[in-house]
Amino acid sequence: MSKPAHSGFDARRRNPSRLLAAVVALLATPLAASASDDAPAPADQTFAVHAQSTFVYQANDSFNSPYDGANSLWPRANGRETWDVTLFAGARPWKGAEIWINPEIDQGFGLSGTLGLAGFSSGEAYKVGAVDPYVRLQRVFLRQTIDLSGASSKVDPDLNVLGGSQTDNRLVVTVGKFAVTDVFDTSKFAHDPKHDFLNWALIDTGAFDYAADAWGYTVGAAVEWYQGDWTLRAGGFDLSDIPNSPRLDPNFGQFQLVGEAERRFKLAGQDGSLKLTGFLSRGRMGLYADALALAAATRTTPSVAAVREYRGRIGLSLNLQQQVTGELGLFFRAGVAGGAVEPYEFADIDRTLAGGVSLSGKRWGRANDTVAVAGIVNGISGEFQKYLAAGGLGILIGDGRLPHPGTESILETYYDAAIARFLHVAIDYQLVNNPAYNTDRGPVSIVAARFHAQF
Repeated sequence: MSKPAHSGFDARRRNPSRLLAAVVALLATPLAASASDDAPAPADQTFAVHAQSTFVYQANDSFNSPYDGANSLWPRANGRETWDVTLFAGARPWKGAEIWINPEIDQGFGLSGTLGLAGFSSGEAYKVGAVDPYVRLQRVFLRQTIDLSGASSKVDPDLNVLGGSQTDNRLVVTVGKFAVTDVFDTSKFAHDPKHDFLNWALIDTGAFDYAADAWGYTVGAAVEWYQGDWTLRAGGFDLSDIPNSPRLDPNFGQFQLVGEAERRFKLAGQDGSLKLTGFLSRGRMGLYADALALAAATRTTPSVAAVREYRGRIGLSLNLQQQVTGELGLFFRAGVAGGAVEPYEFADIDRTLAGGVSLSGKRWGRANDTVAVAGIVNGISGEFQKYLAAGGLGILIGDGRLPHPGTESILETYYDAAIARFLHVAIDYQLVNNPAYNTDRGPVSIVAARFHAQF
């Protein structure tokens, strides 16, 4: 999931009848081939069809704002909704192989057109919004698992996973169109806005500027080597044709390399893991210093788009998760990326710290419920601050000025309740201090209601 940036916003009200018709049409696809949750998984599941639908309504209160700019969070109280429906169709053409396609219907907008926060408030809001529902093929990929050695374990069927078995030591190769974060920087407690936290800088490391189109997907390949308590991952992916674009580079001339090392362990008998993830992007990107120099010479507003040249940007992040008890888990993420160069795809974040706890409802008789709380601190480089102060715009932020910069801090908490086996409802709250690194604006409170159905 990723995440998201968006343009071309339309303030007209959506057409609910057209949206309903599109949702019904997709959910009407026969699901008889799906594995039953109550039945044991077959030794080698050969075919499966699943579906999900997620609706999020999110609203912010009015907040202090002596000024705003083109990419500001709107200071008046307002709310927006997003709705998506996804079909997951998979087949096993030969031993160890899975082919999956994920056509999706999307509709709606993020707050302020998905602008105004470095750590944006909803991972369900993309950088491109639409009044009417539209269909895209978000994922189509082949995954090949090659068993090597070790004990064999059961693989439960899930979305984009066929039931079967695999050995502890194995190779997994994924090729096609999918999200970089399907493979890298994953977390049990903070990774899926359909089930857990909503904020972009919680569901992924905020400084992980991963390759993606405006919906969060790209074309590429990843290889994973599982050996004992270790996993090594590497991948190569296509960047957008220009930063923050809905179109991928047609010639793969701009690309990203990603590597990750994971160590799994037990602490006091409970499972934990630590991941170190790095990326190198090569593409046409601008330097903030060059943009400021050109603006000073021409007496114009700085724009990194005017000074883009082929160069690289690197980043590194840590991802820790630890089960404390059977019901309680904690997570921590930290990341840093090159702050002299503009972010290419994801968010205006050069450094980030995030951490939180997640608790299941088993203690109060609601084992499938979850309550969680987390905090984020985001920052940017001095060059980026000067660029914003001079009126420059980032991917998501830009208040027209920045006389008093600071760190952006966010608190998020949610309660997700299992209403039925296939339906969850969640209430989410976020408090953002210094939105877009601007101490003159905010703080702002953001509330959300999420409805998620999965079959």
